[in-house]
Amino acid sequence: MNKKKEKLDQELEQWLSDFYKKEGAGEGGKSGAGKSEAGKRRNPGSNKSRRKQKNPTAAKSVCPAAERCGGCQLLHIPYEEQLRQKRERVTELLKGLCPVVSIVGMDQPWHYRNKVHAVFDHDLKGNPVSGVYEAGSHRVVPVESCLIEDEKADQIIGTIRSMLRSFKIRTYDEDTGYGLLRHVLVRVGKFSGQIMVVLVTASPIFPSKNHFLKALREKHPEITTIVQNTNDKDTSMVLGDKESILYGKGYIEDSLCGYTFRISPKSFYQINPVQTEKLYQKSIELAGLTGKEMVLDAYCGTGTIGIIAASQARQVIGVELNPDAVRDGVKNIRKNQIRNMDIYCNDASVFLREMAERGRRSMWYLWIRPAVEAQRYLWMQWGRWGHPGWCIFPADRKAWQGI
Repeated sequence: MNKKKEKLDQELEQWLSDFYKKEGAGEGGKSGAGKSEAGKRRNPGSNKSRRKQKNPTAAKSVCPAAERCGGCQLLHIPYEEQLRQKRERVTELLKGLCPVVSIVGMDQPWHYRNKVHAVFDHDLKGNPVSGVYEAGSHRVVPVESCLIEDEKADQIIGTIRSMLRSFKIRTYDEDTGYGLLRHVLVRVGKFSGQIMVVLVTASPIFPSKNHFLKALREKHPEITTIVQNTNDKDTSMVLGDKESILYGKGYIEDSLCGYTFRISPKSFYQINPVQTEKLYQKSIELAGLTGKEMVLDAYCGTGTIGIIAASQARQVIGVELNPDAVRDGVKNIRKNQIRNMDIYCNDASVFLREMAERGRRSMWYLWIRPAVEAQRYLWMQWGRWGHPGWCIFPADRKAWQGI
């Protein structure tokens, strides 16, 4: 059994290796590139050479930051053409597995992101700036407003940036390790209107904290909760392990398909709620559940799709590795009074393997959300392990997150 497990692990590693070779190491300006062993910002070339490497689509884009940001590679293309190209990409990825129909787009494909992250830095004169990492680097591209981010979230980030000098709060310097404010994360409940602000600091000590919070809340009384997250490590990760609630409950709630979901700073929640409702409803419709099936929601996050599907299934099992998301998922199950669903904190591929080894042969409906190549791998293994049934892929992160 151990040899079989090792072989499956090797196959999974190969699948993921091939996928990331094709897709690249990151998501452009939204993710950054990390730091070198020496702690310095990675620089794929000199500033001079970087200036020469113009983005050929930037001049056509409606976004002023497109040349350096790299976060929206298709923004210069008409929306209908974006959908056509994405359909081609999904068709290629799922070739031989299932047919791909037309993509259901948005009526208004702007300012849909309910989760907005800004990295904070300072310019040569010491003035605070906020924005995103330039593609392939840790140089910050200043962004005042983004065409795909929630407008209120952008306004709150701008307010925080403007308050720093008067409160003598320094932005964090990755090279020297000095400074306090590293990032600001804003999460918005699109349907509830609730707003959470997460201040990511390099130290738990926050000078003039109470006065700062009072001033921020006076400018933005719509803020529901404020959390301080401490990240004192030399890392590319945005959030650290330590959190303290500065105002409110420390989480927000939002509704999706008639159910209420709790969202914490670290828990996963789909960033496009309008499209998520369409996606989940269509997935459940295509599954054709009769109330007799056992449904497995792999990589379930806070349990959204499993909870929505529970009323049409005999039993639902959610699997999620992030313990914060699992905690929120359990509370979501209780709040929505779902009595036929459980969530397990485990790696989905390991969980599937263990269930197969235990001889579970029931008909399962499987929802999974990793990258497409990992989906393809898991589907193949699911069939190998002797579990015929439906396998539904609601979302490929790279294929639809921009719509």
